[in-house]
Amino acid sequence: MNPYAHIRDLPAHAGETVELRGWLCGRRTSGKLIFALVRDGTGVCQCVVEAKTPDAFAVAERAPLESSVILRGVPRADERAPGGIEMHVADFTVIQGREGYPIARKEHGVDFLMNHRHLWLRSLRQTAILRVRHTLVAAARRFFDERGFTLVDTPIFQPGAAEGAGSLFPVEYFGERVYLAQTGQLYLEAAAMALGRVYCFGPTFRAEKSKTRRHLTEFWMVEPEIAFAELPDLMDLAEAFVCQLVEAALRERRDDLQRLGRDLAALERVAPPFPRITYTEAAELLRSDATHQRLVVELEADRARLTDSMRRLAELEARRHSETKAWRQDKLDDEIAALREELRELETDLANRPAHIESARRFQWGDDLGGDEETILTRQFDRPVIVTRYPRQCKAFYMKPAPDDPRVVLNLDVLAPEGYGEIIGGSQREDDLDALCARMKEEGMDPEPYEWYLDLRRYGSVPHGGFGLGIERTVAWICGLRHIRETIPFPRLIGRATP
Repeated sequence: MNPYAHIRDLPAHAGETVELRGWLCGRRTSGKLIFALVRDGTGVCQCVVEAKTPDAFAVAERAPLESSVILRGVPRADERAPGGIEMHVADFTVIQGREGYPIARKEHGVDFLMNHRHLWLRSLRQTAILRVRHTLVAAARRFFDERGFTLVDTPIFQPGAAEGAGSLFPVEYFGERVYLAQTGQLYLEAAAMALGRVYCFGPTFRAEKSKTRRHLTEFWMVEPEIAFAELPDLMDLAEAFVCQLVEAALRERRDDLQRLGRDLAALERVAPPFPRITYTEAAELLRSDATHQRLVVELEADRARLTDSMRRLAELEARRHSETKAWRQDKLDDEIAALREELRELETDLANRPAHIESARRFQWGDDLGGDEETILTRQFDRPVIVTRYPRQCKAFYMKPAPDDPRVVLNLDVLAPEGYGEIIGGSQREDDLDALCARMKEEGMDPEPYEWYLDLRRYGSVPHGGFGLGIERTVAWICGLRHIRETIPFPRLIGRATP
């Protein structure tokens, strides 16, 4: 029996007869040769079927796109082939296949692709994104495990809001109203008083009626919480965490990032120390003449980039038209699709940018930093920036006021560069019972559902804090994606709960 080999392992089997199992994702016929592209989740292999093997040739010629297949043959080194190896096929078997695969080799609209997300996932671009996501999830767990944190799973059904009550999803729970979790933080605070250093990693839900490219209604967060920690400790931990995630992506997924067209030099600049500014300094930066002038220059540069990208698209389409190798056709198809999406997003961004620039000049102290303001701020730095000490009125009830200025809280946001904005939000928590009760009363909150949370301040309270990192926003930044919908296998957005 021939050994079964994954595509990634074929170089180790060069010259041997092996069996390959996967899906037919492309095919080109050239006279007495068929070049079949087969993928198996570990890579893509160009498989050559010759007319002198008539049975295999006939099957390969008729097999529909995305058929599941089993091939037997001999892999041979070939620098011109994807992965530097191609397989010369002796037997070609179709397990199952049907004509009419919906995602054809043409441009499809976003709605079409989202409606067929279960099939769109098979594209080389989407599998590259999912591999990067996997690497970041593994690196996040490794980061906290190696530092002595204990994983604590927090409930998804929760009795009340941890943050804005307007962003809750209500659920009927045996005759009682509860809510899908916005965060695991409050429960992590309880666990931190038992274990010292804890984290959770799970889905969170926000019912904000936002349709921006940064928002999902269901997303995944990793949240550490630390007893005896204050704001400087949290900033140091967040900085080290982000650096380790970027390092893991560059080390383990460089090929996938290159396939996505990511500027690796921008990621390689992510190193400590990160710039650290206060909210007040951020507000002054937004309103400054120097920032305004720089934004105008960037606007003109991006308009020129749009023109260059349109020229680049035309060149890629011409190359695709003349290309004969199937695996290069697939690669060009991915590049063209990504560039078209980038062009659509860039055109929208450029149309809105002048209004955003003027809005930044009118920014008032006390306003929360929104996506537009974060985008403008992050364009001033070449690596993530940490913004601290936001106004008390625009932050959650559990954040501790600064002792030297009770108008602001001891919080931090980490904003990713290149216009991606917030990927981490956190704070030192209010550890004084009377102060926390006063803030809840001020917010008009019913204390009854939070009595268990208040117990943490009654019995052995200590300074403590933590933060949450959104996996999807981090994936979008590290992969260089314009829209968050590609960062999760099955995105949930306003108006979309399928497939």
